[in-house]
Amino acid sequence: MGFFDKIKKALIGETKEVEQEADKPVVDADSPENQPSEESQPAQTPAEQEASEAVAPTDAADASDLKAEQETAEASPQQEATVANKGEEAPSVPVEVTENTPSEDAPASEPILQPAPETESVQDKYTKGLTKSRKTFGQRMNELFANFRTVDEDFFEEVEETLIGADVGFDAAMKIADALRQEVKLRNVKKTADVQNVIIEKLVDLYGEAGVGEVNELNMQPWLTVILFVGVNGVGKTTSIGKLAHQFKAEGKKVLLAAADTFRAGAIDQLVVWGERAGVEVVRGNAGGDPAAVVFDAMERAKRENADVLLVDTAGRLQNKVNLMNELEKIKRIIQRVDPTAPHEVLLVLDATTGQNAMNQAKQFKETTDVSGLVLTKLDGTAKGGIVLAIRNELRLPVKLVGLGEGINDLEPFDPNEFVVGLFKGLIKE
Repeated sequence: MGFFDKIKKALIGETKEVEQEADKPVVDADSPENQPSEESQPAQTPAEQEASEAVAPTDAADASDLKAEQETAEASPQQEATVANKGEEAPSVPVEVTENTPSEDAPASEPILQPAPETESVQDKYTKGLTKSRKTFGQRMNELFANFRTVDEDFFEEVEETLIGADVGFDAAMKIADALRQEVKLRNVKKTADVQNVIIEKLVDLYGEAGVGEVNELNMQPWLTVILFVGVNGVGKTTSIGKLAHQFKAEGKKVLLAAADTFRAGAIDQLVVWGERAGVEVVRGNAGGDPAAVVFDAMERAKRENADVLLVDTAGRLQNKVNLMNELEKIKRIIQRVDPTAPHEVLLVLDATTGQNAMNQAKQFKETTDVSGLVLTKLDGTAKGGIVLAIRNELRLPVKLVGLGEGINDLEPFDPNEFVVGLFKGLIKE
C-alpha cells in the first residue's frame, strides 16, 4: 500500500466511522419496547407459586423490622444533640480535613471518576491549523473544475498555474502536471472528482518520495543538547525558542536560554520575558556586545549546572551574508570549544505566511551555514501551507517544528502524516 493509499484510507475510514455513529438508532432504556412484558416472563408452576406465597410474609416482616431499626438509628443523634444543647455550649473545635482513605476493615468504595480535562489532540491541531490552506486549495480546485468541462491541454496548463498559486513550488507543479497527463490517459479519467483525487495523489506521492530517509525529530543527546536558532528578524524566532523551552521544562528537563541577539533593540528583553513565562533562566550580556561571549558564558554555565538543553537565539541579518556567516562561524567555534560535538541542531526559522519568500530565505541560509532543519511558524495564519511540499521537494531540508497557533503549547513536532491529512482532509472524493 502506497503513502497516498494509507492517507486516503485513513481519511475515508474516518468519515465512514462518523457517518455510522450518526446513523445508529438511539435506544431509550425506559421505552416500552425494552420493558419485559408479562407474556415474555416464564409461567410459574403451582409448586413455585405456593413457595413464593410462603416467602412473601417473611420478607414483609423482615422489611418492617429493618425500617424500625433505621428510624431508631436516625433518632439517636437528634436526642444526643438536644441533651447537649441544654447545658453550656461546648467550645468550637477546629475541623481537620483529611483525605478519604478507606479503612482496613471497611470495604473500599468505588472511586469517583472525574471527567478528564479536554485536551486538543495533535491531529485536531493540524486540522485546525491548516484550515486556511485547506479551504484555499479546495476553492482553487473548485474554480479549476468550474471553468473546464473537458480535460485538455488548456486544463493541464491551468493545473500548473493553480498549483504554483498554492505555493507547492514551480518544480513540483511541473512534475505533477506531467504525471497527471499520463494518469488521465492510462485511467481514462473523465469525472472531475477522479481528476481531483489524481492531483492530490500525485502531490502526496511526491511529498512522500522527497521525505524518504528524512529525520523530523530533534537530535536530542543524553548529555547537554545545544540548539542554535537562525533566521531573519520578525519570523517568530524568539517566540519559538520560548515555546520550545516551555515544552522541555514541562518534560522535566533543565533548560537554559542564551540571548546572543545583541544587535536588535529589545531582543534580549523579549527573550527574558519568554524565559519568565517558561520558568527558565536566560544568560544575557549587554546590548551591542559580542554575541560569541554570551554563548561562551552560556555553554560554561550549562556544563557547570548540568543543564539538559541550551537554546541559543542569534541575530538575523540576511542582507549581509558575509557578516552573518562570520558571526555564525564564530559562535560555532566557541560552542565547539566547550563541546566538540555541538551544536546538535541548527534550526532555520521561517514565516509560513511569506510563501515563496520563505523558500528564498531557506536557499540563502543553506548556502551560508549548515542548516539541519526548519521551524515553520504562523502556519495557522496562512493559506500557503503548500510551502512545506515545496521546501521538502526542492531543498531536501527536514521540517522539525511547526507553529499551529498563538498559544504557548501550539509549537508542535512536525508529523508528515498528520500534515498531509490536515492539508487534504475533506478534499479526497470517494
